[in-house]
Amino acid sequence: MAARGAHTQAMFRVCGALTIVQNQNNVYVNKQLWAVKGSQNDHINGQLINSTGDTVFINRLPVIVHGPDHAKPDNLCPFDHHCDPETAEGSDNVYAYKGS
Repeated sequence: MAARGAHTQAMFRVCGALTIVQNQNNVYVNKQLWAVKGSQNDHINGQLINSTGDTVFINRLPVIVHGPDHAKPDNLCPFDHHCDPETAEGSDNVYAYKGS
């Protein structure tokens, strides 16, 4: 699996929403909280689902990376990309799941 950039607080989703990190407040990437499974977006709902790996955890929750990782629908579904507001960004210098 190729390296996947860490997805963090205030990074974009494909629908244009920003991630709001929930359920962790102590692990940072480039001065932003690293998103974990269940983090919402600012369109309300859109909880992230780790779909690219499940071996790196923060507070027993899988981390989110731009693989992209997918998400549940947000409150603007069924419009545009709001029914699967997956990640659109990841860190360019902090990675998870690097390997073959």
